[in-house]
Amino acid sequence: MGTSSVPKLLLVLLCLNVLLGWLQFCYGSVTYDKKGIIINGQRKILISGSIHYPRSTPDMWGDLIQKGKDGGLDVIDTYVFWNGHEPSAGTYNFEGRYDLVGFIKTVQRAGLYVTLRIGPYVCAEWNFGGLPVWLKYVPGISFRTNNDPFKRAMQGFTQKIVQMMKSENLFASQGGPIILSQIENEYEPERWAYGAAGSIYVSWAAQMAVSLGTGVPWLMCKEDDAPDPVINTCNGFYCDGFVPNKPYKPMMWTEAWSGWFTEFGDPVHQRPVEDLAFAVARFIVKGGSYFNYYMYHGGTNFGRTAGGPFITTSYDYDAPIDEYGLTRQPKYGHLKNLHGAVKLCESALTSSDATVTPLGHYEQAYVFRSRQGQCAAFLSNFHTNAPATVIFNNMHYHLPAWSISILPDCRNVVFNTATVGVQTSQIQMFPTSSYMMHWATYNEYLSSFEERAMTTATGLLEQISLTKDTSDYLWYMTNVYISSSESFLYHGPTPTLTVASAGHALHVFINGKLSGSAYGTRTSWRFTFNGPVYLRAGNNRISLLSVAVGLPNEGAHYETWKMGILGPVTLHGLSQGTKDLSWQRWSYQVGLKGEGMNLESPNAASSGEWMQTLNVAQSNQPLTWYKAYFDAPYGNEPLALDVQGLGKGQVWINGQSIGRYWTLYAKGACNSCSYAGTYRLPNCQTGCGNPTQRWYHVPRSWLKPTSNLIVIFEELGGDASKIRLVKRAVTGLCAHASENHPTIENWNLESDGETTVREAKVHLQCAQGHYISSIDFASFGTPSGTCGSFVQSECHAPSSQAILEKDCVGHQNCTVAVSNINFGVDPCPDILKKLSVEVTCS
Repeated sequence: MGTSSVPKLLLVLLCLNVLLGWLQFCYGSVTYDKKGIIINGQRKILISGSIHYPRSTPDMWGDLIQKGKDGGLDVIDTYVFWNGHEPSAGTYNFEGRYDLVGFIKTVQRAGLYVTLRIGPYVCAEWNFGGLPVWLKYVPGISFRTNNDPFKRAMQGFTQKIVQMMKSENLFASQGGPIILSQIENEYEPERWAYGAAGSIYVSWAAQMAVSLGTGVPWLMCKEDDAPDPVINTCNGFYCDGFVPNKPYKPMMWTEAWSGWFTEFGDPVHQRPVEDLAFAVARFIVKGGSYFNYYMYHGGTNFGRTAGGPFITTSYDYDAPIDEYGLTRQPKYGHLKNLHGAVKLCESALTSSDATVTPLGHYEQAYVFRSRQGQCAAFLSNFHTNAPATVIFNNMHYHLPAWSISILPDCRNVVFNTATVGVQTSQIQMFPTSSYMMHWATYNEYLSSFEERAMTTATGLLEQISLTKDTSDYLWYMTNVYISSSESFLYHGPTPTLTVASAGHALHVFINGKLSGSAYGTRTSWRFTFNGPVYLRAGNNRISLLSVAVGLPNEGAHYETWKMGILGPVTLHGLSQGTKDLSWQRWSYQVGLKGEGMNLESPNAASSGEWMQTLNVAQSNQPLTWYKAYFDAPYGNEPLALDVQGLGKGQVWINGQSIGRYWTLYAKGACNSCSYAGTYRLPNCQTGCGNPTQRWYHVPRSWLKPTSNLIVIFEELGGDASKIRLVKRAVTGLCAHASENHPTIENWNLESDGETTVREAKVHLQCAQGHYISSIDFASFGTPSGTCGSFVQSECHAPSSQAILEKDCVGHQNCTVAVSNINFGVDPCPDILKKLSVEVTCS
């Protein structure tokens, strides 16, 4: 090569570099440094919320995502559910609720970003942690470790998802909304369990992901050893103590737990929004630049997708948007105000680290300054029960216990994490005009086993090895011969049967009659049935129905865990003593006859196997299928099935599985709930003494105007006539705010850079199509109490009721100023006053 060609080559390379930079700007550049994610050269505080596409329906997606945007989100986060997309090896499903591309494009149309957590292990209280059950039977496989069969399968699915996104131009580097991707999930415990093989696997997974060339950063959550350039992130109730594994990586919180999942038989967990907001503010002041609410909308575990085991069909998670798609107030509104306050501080937060100044024993000031001179301050009080008054910049500030106040100009408070001024919604279930008609039944007669193919073996077999998770149900059957000379046939105690099971539930039938049931728990699957059995002289048929309630979704080598009746199975009280049945000849039948007949399908609705009945309440038999028809109720409110009166089973609407139901009563301690202090799961529980889940979401998009088919399979023998279709609606609102209440709406930035604080206001808004019909309580003064139990004091403006009625009744929403001027009187001079309101929406 001649020397004259060198400058030309440099010029060509320079031009190519400029061109690549221009293309990157046009199509989207996503990088990072220690202060945050940088999008097209701009460092951002990113606020994200998890919405899982299979846990809602496509007709819900647009509304859920828009509510996320209206609530201040920048990003929608979702896992990718391998077992939903590849239910059998090489057979793929990207339709309906599993239309991943459609979901991401819906996010894109809303103008939000996406974090795509490919995994493909997801945990998520999802059946088998999102991994397909068929993968368990690949020869030589071991999940999530340095194992070639697993790595081949994992890489193949990951590549498929990445290529699908690329072909639709969905990565930010292509102009799409996906700014971040995640490989693996919460691997730290497994890495310690697997040792060196786990560390090798982590390095391989990171390299494999980066090699796919998405043009966006990759994440590994709860994996401290995530290799460069992959970013390690935090999951938990609090993450302000988290430190990335390299000083040049941003501080990211991929799962800020907004609540918790629910297990059958347990109370429902709630997390106060004051504590959640406090946790987020703590994370921000420590340098956090990305946080994701897990969940922002939890949704529903339709079908048999719930994992655990024992996870309920509802995956509500006490999220800002509830299972049905309604905003949960005040959680949604309070977090929206938090997000607005944080965004006002964004320039300062992304430009500098905090200067920390003690203001007291429990109190501190965190001050951030931007290059343009903006000053933002966060004033904290970590005391769990005592408020404090602090001096900052020569001004006094009141700080409630366990709270942080945000001052975007280092002077005026626009938000305090413990001071909730947004409305509280009162949501109830109401009857609809829809009634179940034309009932019919079908019984799972035990004698029908002879009509179907069965497996026989000596000894007890593991359940999933036979069912491959195609059904929750597996029959274990054997015969016992009882001599006519047995003494118990004439006098003495009744024999007892003992059955040791590895999970999850069991129904015992003797000669076709239910003798009893037993079940485990999520923390203790193994249980033992021990009960009397009524035997007769001669042959007796023992039929044990083992029932799965979701497959495990976490734990080292969980693919090797066994379930079903593993024994021993023993019969006590015979003349010769105890008889061990474990190694007898057993017959096995996978699933129910009704499942094999597809009785849940509308195509089988006219099957001659169904028996019409005029009094379904008298059926009340175990192992019974029910069907009926109903018309869709008028309106657009979310719908649910009230299954009170039933026991345990599954339900379908027009062939779509609503999920598993179980009216198991919740045991636990449901005491009063305080937001202050480190949150722990037993802190705030509800529903003790009631069914853990009574209502089951019915998406309106699954209904026709008339003649909708409902099919129920009842295991225990509940009363199907009591099932009702109900609607979920906001029936009332409450609000409570003081004269000096800090809200984002009351803060204004003037054109000259100065800020002004406007008077506080109370905002009330009923759901769409509903209006404020009455003012049930109104007092401007010093009222006490909480929503539903407000009490008027001596300090009270007499015009309170009239002002609220004039401004609000007949309107969907209204705004009322909290001031002496608005109410025409100062009911108690020199005392801080507040306005408490309770209204009915109709």
